[in-house]
Amino acid sequence: MAAEAPTKAKKEAQGTVILGRYELGKLLGHGTFAKVYLAKNVKSGESVAIKVLDKERILKSGLVANIKREIATLRRVRHPYIVQLFEVMATKTKIYFVMEYVRGGELFGKVAKGRLKEDTARRYFQQLISAVGFCHARGVFHRDLKPENLLLDDKGDLKVSDFGLSAVSEQIRKDGLFHTFCGTPAYVAPEVLSRKGYDGAKVDIWSCGVILFVLMAGYLPFHDQNVMAMYRKIYRGQFRCPRWFSSDLSKLLSRLLDTNPQTRITISEIMKNRWFRKGFRSVRFYVENDELHSLDDIDDHPAEQLSENLRDDGSESGNESDSSVASCPAATSSFSEKPKLGLPRPASLNAFDIISFSQGFDLSGLFEERGEEVRFLSGEPVQDIISKLENIAKVVSFTVRKKDCRVSLEGTREGEKGPLTIAVEIFELTSSLVVVEVKKKAGDRGEYEEFCNKELKPGLRNLMYGSANIANDNSDTDRD
Repeated sequence: MAAEAPTKAKKEAQGTVILGRYELGKLLGHGTFAKVYLAKNVKSGESVAIKVLDKERILKSGLVANIKREIATLRRVRHPYIVQLFEVMATKTKIYFVMEYVRGGELFGKVAKGRLKEDTARRYFQQLISAVGFCHARGVFHRDLKPENLLLDDKGDLKVSDFGLSAVSEQIRKDGLFHTFCGTPAYVAPEVLSRKGYDGAKVDIWSCGVILFVLMAGYLPFHDQNVMAMYRKIYRGQFRCPRWFSSDLSKLLSRLLDTNPQTRITISEIMKNRWFRKGFRSVRFYVENDELHSLDDIDDHPAEQLSENLRDDGSESGNESDSSVASCPAATSSFSEKPKLGLPRPASLNAFDIISFSQGFDLSGLFEERGEEVRFLSGEPVQDIISKLENIAKVVSFTVRKKDCRVSLEGTREGEKGPLTIAVEIFELTSSLVVVEVKKKAGDRGEYEEFCNKELKPGLRNLMYGSANIANDNSDTDRD
C-alpha cells in the first residue's frame, strides 16, 4: 500500500487546473522541497514547467528568504541561455513557479553516453559562459553549476537552470566575499572548501572549467570514491588532461582550474581566448511584451517584422517594446509624409508626468538626468532627430536599429557586461513638440557616461527646445 501512495498522488495531480490557468501534466522531477510538473496553459495551449513548493515545509525549514531571492534572481537574469520564469502564483498551501519548459532534458544525459566532440563541447561552453557572464554583470552568482543543471531546448541550445543556491551581490559581506558553504562536491572550487570566504564569480568560473573537462573527457577531473580524498585533489588542483585534448584546450583548462582565485581566468579573458573564440557568435536579443526575441531572426526577415509592426494603413500596431535593442532596420518610412507613423502616445504621458520630468516648473529645454536616463524636449521633426542619432552613431561606429519612434544605438566593444546599448524613444507631446528619452539598456555605466558627455549630449544640444536661449544663458557653465 505504501508503494501505491506516490503513484496515486501523481495521478491526482495530473489534470488539476491551478487557479483556472494551468493544467498539470506528468511529473518531470522532484527534490527535497519541490516537485516539477509539465503543464499546459489553458488558454494558449502552450507547454510550461511548473515548480510546486509546499508553503508549510518552506516555513518550517526557514527557506522563505531563499524562495524570495530565487524569484528576484530569475527576474533579474533574462537571457536566451537561462530558463525563464514567466510568473509566480500562490494558494494558501502552495507556491507555483511557472517556467519555460525545456524539452531536451539535461546536458548530463548526453555526457553520460560518452564524451562529446570538440566543436559540440565548445558550443555548449560558449553558451554557458555567455549566460554566466550575463548573470555576473547583474550581480548574480549561481554557485551550483553542473551538467545536471544545464538543460537543452529543442534547438539544442543550452539553458542554465536551478538558481536555488544562487547569491546576489547584496549578500556579500564587508570583506567582499561570500561565506556560505554550498555547491556539488565534484564541482566545488577549492576556496569554498577552505571556508575562508570566496568570490562568487571565481567560484562559478571554476565550475565552468569542471563542466568543460567533463564534456570533453567524459569523466570528472577530480574524482575519488572517498569524498575527503576528492576534496584533497581539488584543493591541490591535481588533474591530468587526456591525450586527445588540444594544447589550446589544455591551456584554457589550466587557467579555469587554477586553484588560486586571484590568478584564475576571468569571463572577459575567456571571451578573448583563442580556443573559445573559434566559431563564437554573440547572442543578440531583446525583450518585448515580456518575452525574449532573437535579433538575428529579425535581421533575417526585416520586411516581415515591419509588416507585423505596422498595419496596412500605416497606423500603429500598439506593440510596445522595452527592448534593450530595437528591431526593424528596414523601417525608413518618411515621417514628414506620415507624421503619425510610429509616434507612441502612452496614457502615462500626462501633465503630471511632464511636470515630474523637470526640476520645478521650468520647462525650458526640459533637460533632466536620472542616473542612466536622460530626457529633453525638442521642437524638431522626428526624422531629423533620428538622422542626428544616426550621424552620432557613425562617428563612434555604433550599430543603429529603428522601430517606429524607437532607436537603438549598439556598440561593438565586448566586455563583461556586453556591448554598450542605448535606447532612444520619442514621444509626441503636442503637434509641434516631442519628448526624447535616452536610456542605457546594457553595458558599463562608465562607458555610457563617457559616450553621453563626449558624443550624445553635444550632438543633440541643437535639437533641444529653446537651445539658443540655453546656450546664451549658460555660456560660462554647462548644465550637462
